[in-house]
Amino acid sequence: MLELRRLVLICEFARRGSIAAAAASLGYSPSAVSQQLVALERETGTALIDRTARSAELTDAGRRLVAHAERILSMVEEAESDLSAQAGTPAGRVVVTAFPTAAVAFAPALARSLRRHTELTLRLGQSRSGRGMREVQSGEVDIALVDDWYGHVRDSESLRVFPLLHDPMVLVVPRKHRLADPDVPLDLRELRDEPWMATPDGEPSRLAVDRLFVDVGGARRTPWEFEGLGTILSLVAKGIGIAAVPALALAAGVRGLAVRQFPGNPVGRDVHAVARRSSVHRPSVSVTLRAIHVAARYIAADLDPVRAAERRPPEDALD
Repeated sequence: MLELRRLVLICEFARRGSIAAAAASLGYSPSAVSQQLVALERETGTALIDRTARSAELTDAGRRLVAHAERILSMVEEAESDLSAQAGTPAGRVVVTAFPTAAVAFAPALARSLRRHTELTLRLGQSRSGRGMREVQSGEVDIALVDDWYGHVRDSESLRVFPLLHDPMVLVVPRKHRLADPDVPLDLRELRDEPWMATPDGEPSRLAVDRLFVDVGGARRTPWEFEGLGTILSLVAKGIGIAAVPALALAAGVRGLAVRQFPGNPVGRDVHAVARRSSVHRPSVSVTLRAIHVAARYIAADLDPVRAAERRPPEDALD
């Protein structure tokens, strides 16, 4: 009979592409993973991995086994969720990952909402855009908060997607900037000549800035590029330049900013929670998803582009 632990290992090898990467992900030594994969080959009676001096990859039989293993592991998790749901009490650890601005925005509300569940522990980490869904799929995390700039995030056979809120791009300028006055109209053509700061080329928020200026001849070359929206906001607050950022970034509470809404229907992103179908009924995951939805309602109300930096929900609003 095949051991579930070894099925987990070969699935992780398939996802990571190497024995060393699979070992690092699962907290084992490469030699231990290699030995267990050899044992799995003995159990199945066939070669599952082609090994060379420099690389290793799945054989056709290995790929077929991975497909079976993913279904088996999903069914095991579904069975565990069903049994734990009968107990009804959220317990154990739930692991959530989020893109950085969502992690900052959702963390306070999640902590307040989940603290009543004394047997439940929460780990909230950060992941770069695009990785969250893969981490849920692989079982590394239970829930991911992901951003969707182009409407491509959808339910799949193994994943459930829960829409949370829309996050528009807004203009942020120093408080003493002429555009801080809400009575001064915003003209995108004039804004092209301002000293812009943005994230590096290829970053989703940078692509969104470029899309804002499509109808006015495109954005001019941005002289200042910085990793991290928090860094950009702090520099704007110091009067160094202006920027367009997702409104959710303002949850960091940087002072010294004025926020303006772009005219028309500005570019933005949708924020979703993603979880495995096989785990959504587990009490720990279910109660965390509910807390995320409650937090999203308060955060959405706080995304008024003009006042996002000033308003906050009451301290006990989520209790």
